[in-house]
Order: sequence, then structure tokens, then C-alpha cells
Amino acid sequence: MKLSSILPVLSFLLLSTGTALAEERSDDAARPNILFIFTDDWGWGDLGCHGHPYVKTPNIDRLAREGTDFTRFTVASGVCSPSRTAVMTGHFPARYSINGHFATARSNANRGMPDWLDPKTPTLPKMLQSAGYATAHFGKWHLANNMIPDSPLPTDYGYDEYGAFNCAGEQMPVHEDAARAIAFIEKNAAAKKPFFINLWMHEPHTPFHTLPEYRKRFPSLGDSDNVYAAVLSHADDRIGEMLAALDRLELSDNTLVIFSSDNGPAGSGRGGRLTTMYDSATGEGFGIGCSVGTTGGRNGRKKSILQGGIGVPFIARWPGKIKAGAIDDVSWISAVDLLPTFCEIAGANLPEGYRPDGKSRVATLQGTELPLRDKPLFWKGLPRSKGPVYSILDGQWRLLTSMNFDVLELYNVNQDPLEKNNVKSSHPEIAGELLNKLQAWHATLPEKPNPDCFSKYRARNAGPLPPQDKPLFQFDPSR
Repeated sequence: MKLSSILPVLSFLLLSTGTALAEERSDDAARPNILFIFTDDWGWGDLGCHGHPYVKTPNIDRLAREGTDFTRFTVASGVCSPSRTAVMTGHFPARYSINGHFATARSNANRGMPDWLDPKTPTLPKMLQSAGYATAHFGKWHLANNMIPDSPLPTDYGYDEYGAFNCAGEQMPVHEDAARAIAFIEKNAAAKKPFFINLWMHEPHTPFHTLPEYRKRFPSLGDSDNVYAAVLSHADDRIGEMLAALDRLELSDNTLVIFSSDNGPAGSGRGGRLTTMYDSATGEGFGIGCSVGTTGGRNGRKKSILQGGIGVPFIARWPGKIKAGAIDDVSWISAVDLLPTFCEIAGANLPEGYRPDGKSRVATLQGTELPLRDKPLFWKGLPRSKGPVYSILDGQWRLLTSMNFDVLELYNVNQDPLEKNNVKSSHPEIAGELLNKLQAWHATLPEKPNPDCFSKYRARNAGPLPPQDKPLFQFDPSR
């Protein structure tokens, strides 16, 4: 064939390919970005927009003004690692024998836990990656632990980039989360590529890492309240930096931003002595005496599956898609709903054979769906001799039982969302029906953790753990 005959064909192919690539880039640019901010031990009442008397959160309050505040959101556990497992997998964490926080291999073994979440598990970032999203994780990890140096890294779970602590390898300083997220946003904005960012902030978990300028913002408060207000103010400022970056890059209208917490506030809430403590992942800071978080009238706190342990802030902003300045105080949304919700928003298909425990709540976020939940929620809490360990929420009813499945409490959550009026004695038939469902669910759970998720340091004769590097974050107690 003559060159003169080939050239028109080549030109057509190049033009077609270029047009297809341009259309793909245009489609990518139109797809919504997702920024999921997950804090650590942030109580429902610890927001200015929720009426806290001295905590100042103007940037989170901005999200509430420009979005919807969902007051009946619940996480899947009253402690960190299982709560985060639910977000990553869309499953109740008990399906992976993850019922408490990841610690040392010896501690995990004693509590019948694996040493990390199985990286072969279908996860949210993997699904979003498959749909063409750039994915990143910045902040706390705790789907393993820095004390388990052979645990998988966040990249093994579907993240293109990460900077983290409470994971194997180098520990990112806790205050670098927003700066790294902004750099990731800028890079993908330039490439016109949709992005998903898990930003899992340290605040207000112990140790409390304060800076002088933030403590000076609250000169009239006593030490415990001053430290607590200071770290929350610092976190709120970093959230404000990310919102400002979205504004500057003209991405705000096409980005879903969610603010939430992994569980309720730690400690007693009464405060105590100003002491310091050291954490191998984040360094030295102030201790539990500064844990004065509030639950907004909910019973229980961190470590509990009562509402104070699992009922946390959830504010969603997506201009033009989610109502601005609204409060949804009727819709029961769960952390296990986030994976199918984010996948629907991103146009990501769920893998073949995968079935989430939650369901997409896009319509609920947009205020166009009836509030009554039609898919049950289940909880398996920390083992304890007294108090609730298992729970089911089905429709308008929530049942809580002991470790031996003795019925303890029953609530009509539509009428009594803060669970103040135990009605088990007046509705024994409903309690019995829910108990049967709860026990049937429990029968589906694994008896033992997956041995593929055991560290080599778990073996009895493996010897001591290797020494850990000092974290990059350093603390000055005089602050």
C-alpha cells in the first residue's frame, strides 16, 4: 500500500484515539471526588454546631451549614480497629474476628484476633481503583499496628499513596495529614483524575499533641479542657486548609466531603491530672486526664456499644446534591453503608460474589428516601461480664444482650433515638424475635481468626520483637 494511502488511515486512527482519550479525561474530570475525614474518639457533642460550650470548630461547622448533619449515624464498634474494618470492607468486623484494637501479636493472640486485616479482602479503595480513581490514605491506620513490623502496608489494600501511623514501617507525623492530602488533591486536579482520600485524623486520641498557639486560644480554661480544646481546634484548622484547597482548585462543587469519628469519646469525660504519656507510633503527649469529650446526651462512651460509644458525628457536604443547612434526625445510617454508597457515587462495580452488610445510602444522603431502615445492623462488642456485648437494630427496634445472650435492653429507636427508655418488659415478643435473628447471625461468624493473618512474631519461640524506630513526632511537655 502506498504511503499516500496509509496516511489518511493513520490520521483517522490518531484522531479517533485522541478523541476517545479526551472524552475519557473529560468524563474523569466530571466524576465526583470523595474526601472522607474519620477522626479518632471525637464525641458527638464535641462540635460547635452541636452546642459545645467552648470547643471551637468553625470549619466543621461550615460543612454543616453547607451540607446535612445526620444525627443517627452509627459506627460498627465502640473501638478503633473494628470500626475502621467496617469502613474498609463494608462488612461487620466480627466476620474477620476483629473485635478489639490491634496491639502486639501476643495481645492479639490472647484475645482471639488476627494481627491484621486480610489484604486479600475486597476493600473500598480496591473497588474505587478499578473504577479509575486515584486513592490515598493519610493519617491513622490501625488495621494492623506499628508493633507488628511484618504486617501489610496500606498499599496492599488498594491505596496508590499513603502516609500513616499505627502501621508497619515509617510513622508519619500526626500533623502532616492535611498537607499530604492537599498535595494529592493538587496532583490529581492537574491530571483531571477523580480521587478518593481516606483522611483518618489522630485527634482527639491520646496522646494529645498540642502546639503553643492552639493552647493560647483558650486561656480561661483549666488544663484538661484547654488541652482538649486545643487539639480539636488544631484538627479543625487542618480540615479548613483542605476545604480552602478545594475552593482554590474549584473542586468544592464536585467533591463529597464527609466528617465523622471512629467511636465515641474516651475516658470518663471528667478530666484529671495533666500527665504525659509515650506512644510508639505518635510520640509523647498529654494523657487520659485530658479526655473530656462529650456524647451529646448519649449513654456510654468509647468501648461500649451503647449510643455514646457508636453514635458519632456524621456531616456530609456535596453542593447541589446534598441539602445545605439541613439536619436529618430520622435516617439510621451505618459505617457498613459507606462502601456501597461511595461505590455508587463513583460508578464502581462491586466484585463478583461480594455482598456488603450495608447498602448504598446515596438517596438518603440526598434526602429522597424514606428513613426506615430495611436491612438489619449487628454489633459484637468487647467481651465483658456485665453489660451489652451483642446487639441488633432491625427496623425501629434495637436489642442489646449480654455475652450469654441474656436480653438486657430493648429500645424503639425511632421514638427514643438516645435509648433512654428500656421497653423489654412490655414487648417480650419483639425481644424474642430479635434475639433469634441475633443468634442466627452469630452462628455465621468464624470460630477462629484466619491464620494467614498471623505475624511471624506470634509464634511462641519467635523471640523478642525487633526494636522500633523512634517516631518523627517529638513532644515538648512545656507546651
